[in-house]
Amino acid sequence: MGWKIYLPQDILPEGREYLESHGHTLVIGTGTDEETLCREIKGMDAMVCRTTKITRKVFEAADQLKVVARHGAGFDFIDVAAAKDHGVMCVFAPTANSDSVAETAVMNMLIISRNFKAVQKEFLNDYMKAKMKIEKHTLQGKTLGIIGCGRIGTLVAEKCNKAFSMKVLAWDPFRPVETYPDFITPIKDLNELLGKSDFVSVHSPLTADTKEFINKDKFQHMKKTAYLINTSRGMVVNEKDLYDACKEGVIAGAALDVLQEEPIRPDNPILSLDNVIVSPHIGGATKEASINASLMCAQGIEEVYEGKKPTYPVPGF
Repeated sequence: MGWKIYLPQDILPEGREYLESHGHTLVIGTGTDEETLCREIKGMDAMVCRTTKITRKVFEAADQLKVVARHGAGFDFIDVAAAKDHGVMCVFAPTANSDSVAETAVMNMLIISRNFKAVQKEFLNDYMKAKMKIEKHTLQGKTLGIIGCGRIGTLVAEKCNKAFSMKVLAWDPFRPVETYPDFITPIKDLNELLGKSDFVSVHSPLTADTKEFINKDKFQHMKKTAYLINTSRGMVVNEKDLYDACKEGVIAGAALDVLQEEPIRPDNPILSLDNVIVSPHIGGATKEASINASLMCAQGIEEVYEGKKPTYPVPGF
């Protein structure tokens, strides 16, 4: 007899079909607020978390929960400490959106290097100004600095090196030097990487140590002609410091797929800058990535159901 699996937000058919074919019953939730979750989690054996915050109160309300599957590569939506306290396994889908996010980072480099927001703003009113007078740059042969060189950072490095002959530097205090491929040069000093890079692409997880660690000091070490790319988490960048750096010409601009507050507020001042492009956290939102995540969550739940060691447990489990 299978489990009752709670879906506060629905998953793709591939994941649903996998779970149902293995004898599980799916229960679609009616809301994502804490009160609704606490009410509906009762009697559930497993749940899939997309963008829903799973707080300690939810774990306290759960009376037979055994596993939470995070539908994506990050797990900051889940109170991991509370899960451990209540004996609930946490699994995730760390590889599901890697290609999708890496492609988004490269896309953002191309768009911001062409100063596309300023071009788009001008070209209907002054075609020649947009075409000839707004400065634009190529990626070919430039230096890319990767901050956090895990799976996604390595993919970005590979794509940029092979497609644009970019020189790639990487700073990652947790990655052994001998594990880097030959197209990446590891750098021990982050400030050295910042000073040498034409594009700085951030791929760090959000932790207590990385919260707002990309700040005024880091921007002052970057070239005035350099661009910041962030497809990781909004909170790793001090947004006020970034606004000031872009507005005052400390750096050339930024391309952001994430902000500190999401959904994005229309009055966020960073939206007013012509040298900053912003997208609504679409890096991992491709259909292919969502299919991968739904299947990986389903498979992770099935592994726990069968008493197996899960392939992708959240670190620490």
